[in-house]
Amino acid sequence: MTVIDSIAKELQMTTNDLLRESLKAYLEQKIATLEADIFRIAKKYGIKNVFEIDAKIKEGLIKEKDAYEDYFTLDNLEAEREKLKKVAESL
Repeated sequence: MTVIDSIAKELQMTTNDLLRESLKAYLEQKIATLEADIFRIAKKYGIKNVFEIDAKIKEGLIKEKDAYEDYFTLDNLEAEREKLKKVAESL
């Protein structure tokens, strides 16, 4: 009997249910961390998403050289969040 099997038995769950719930909890924690990072960048520029920072750059409200790194970081964070949300929804 594996550790997972023992824990599942102790919690009166199937091993698959325990693994599914554990994975959901892990994904929710990762999504929360990503959302905190997204919020930090969004607050810095007064935006909600990468499209708004792009619009502010095009309007000249934000200098591209000042936001360059944050723009790509925000884009990657949002993409990662959406990927993890899709995985979480499939569980």
